[in-house]
Amino acid sequence: MSNFIPDYMNLVNAANNVKPDRMPLYEHIISDERMEKILNKKFVDLINGNQADKREYMKIYTGFFREMGYDTVSMERCIGAIMPGSGALGNHQPGVIKTRDDFNKYPWKEIPDLFFKAYSEDFIVLREEMPEGMKAIGGPGNGVFECVQDIVGYTDLCYISIDDPELYKDLFREVGDMMIQIWKRFLNEFGDIYAVCRFGDDLGFKSQTLISTTDIRNNIIPQYQKIIAQVHSYNKPFLLHSCGQIFDVMDDLINIAKINAKHSNEDQIAPFSVWVEKYGDVIGNFGGVDTDVLCRSTEQEIKKYVKNVIDSSINHKGFALGSGNSIPSYVPIEGYLAMVETARIQRGE
Repeated sequence: MSNFIPDYMNLVNAANNVKPDRMPLYEHIISDERMEKILNKKFVDLINGNQADKREYMKIYTGFFREMGYDTVSMERCIGAIMPGSGALGNHQPGVIKTRDDFNKYPWKEIPDLFFKAYSEDFIVLREEMPEGMKAIGGPGNGVFECVQDIVGYTDLCYISIDDPELYKDLFREVGDMMIQIWKRFLNEFGDIYAVCRFGDDLGFKSQTLISTTDIRNNIIPQYQKIIAQVHSYNKPFLLHSCGQIFDVMDDLINIAKINAKHSNEDQIAPFSVWVEKYGDVIGNFGGVDTDVLCRSTEQEIKKYVKNVIDSSINHKGFALGSGNSIPSYVPIEGYLAMVETARIQRGE
């Protein structure tokens, strides 16, 4: 498959719901550990080294995406990770904001500087090591809901919604204001590296949204709207990664927040064909291959499944194929490669 020449406009067009010249591949995240196994090369620890080490890491990291047949490099750096006292979402630590006093004392205005202090060098090295014909997809990771949960905790957030409705609203507002400051600076300093911007914000689980649709419409969608408008001001499409059953707020995400594309699907919630049929005429739909299928199915079963996804989606303009979620370290290499190989054969490579 050495005839592959990357062109990031394929993914830009798919995100804008314009038929690309070639069906693009897309992954939200690919585990560094999986990359090491596929490449048979250790490189993950280099990201923590000096600038030369970081450049070598990024050269291998971006090179992986090119070698696998992607037009873009997926890379984000998460806001939640640098927020003081965070960890309630991913590490199940107690939240640091429980009261109005906690909220008032929290160092909101310091967070943008903390973000760029932690990650600017990574974005600079990404620019230096970007393969010809490629750009990145991603940016400041974590959405509004995830950032709120990371410093409050989901359970405590539900309590606050009843015990102190004004604090509940203010949490989303303050996080949104903080995020827009990060996004404005990011787009100004590093927007040239990125073809498509995105963040991940899981709004649902298998049967419904994680908070009421009314709360999403009143407290989250308006914050999305501000961030996405800023992305659009740089003539870039915005992709929302959101897991769960969120059909009840999709019209709001499309018509009010103005997302251009959506990623994440799970067959237990709805096959990808349902997402494509519902929204394929108005936004890009990325993914398609349930990650559970990549974990549990044989290579032949995966190849057949991938062909079916392509056949049912390829006539919709904004389509990019990949896993329905991501490629974490537990996904078998054989399953991932079977998906990529099938897609590239379908592309004639």
